[in-house]
Amino acid sequence: MQLNLKRPIVFFDIESTGLNVATDRIVELCVVKVLPNGDTEIKTRRVNPTIPISPEAQAVHGISNDDVKDCPTFKSIAKSLANYLEGCDFAGYNSLKFDIPMLAEEFLRADIDFDFRKKHLVDVQNIFHKMEQRTLSAAYKFYCEKELENAHSAQADTVATYEILKAQLDRYPQTLQNDVKMLAEFSTKSKMVDYAGRIVYNDKDVPVFNFGKHKGKPVTEVFASEPSYYSWMMNGDFTLDTKKILTDIRLKMK
Repeated sequence: MQLNLKRPIVFFDIESTGLNVATDRIVELCVVKVLPNGDTEIKTRRVNPTIPISPEAQAVHGISNDDVKDCPTFKSIAKSLANYLEGCDFAGYNSLKFDIPMLAEEFLRADIDFDFRKKHLVDVQNIFHKMEQRTLSAAYKFYCEKELENAHSAQADTVATYEILKAQLDRYPQTLQNDVKMLAEFSTKSKMVDYAGRIVYNDKDVPVFNFGKHKGKPVTEVFASEPSYYSWMMNGDFTLDTKKILTDIRLKMK
């Protein structure tokens, strides 16, 4: 089934120096831009992360420090990338937990405030888990009846994710609508305030903490009763986006 699109949607996958969104960096990015007429554009770019690639990450994606030492930094390509992605919705596999927060963080480091919150974000993994409960390679075999070659290369994973979503629409016509807004809503597990999911909206649309000793408590109530908690988070190992959101909430309290 072809996607019913009102505007382009970008499927993307990131390979990185590690799994910490706040401190690790992108080493490879692949985007598959699908246009409303069904045409696709595939772009894959390696970047110099400016920090060492962890041995654990290299063991997964096979990209070494030498492979990217002469590549451009993310900051040097950030503006052109943001322009290319503007006006698009987004889709990925586990993208809400990792790829979206990682890409947003890289944009912020490059002084570009690319607002994903105004986009529809479809997470194909969440659709898969709600409907079948498995992994990307298993999902590809299950939905597309193909073996995923070169798993954990950004391009192979991105193209597979695009094909899986189309196959999911074919398999679940009674549950899934061929509409990006609906797919974004269906694939979202919680209504996140920040990309890292440290803050979410409760059932009254009030921002609450989603971790730690204050999990479930409104952010404003915590800051009012324990002002030092704001300072602790601002000095802690949290993403720039999370800190930006916390600062916005705190300023509105004054």
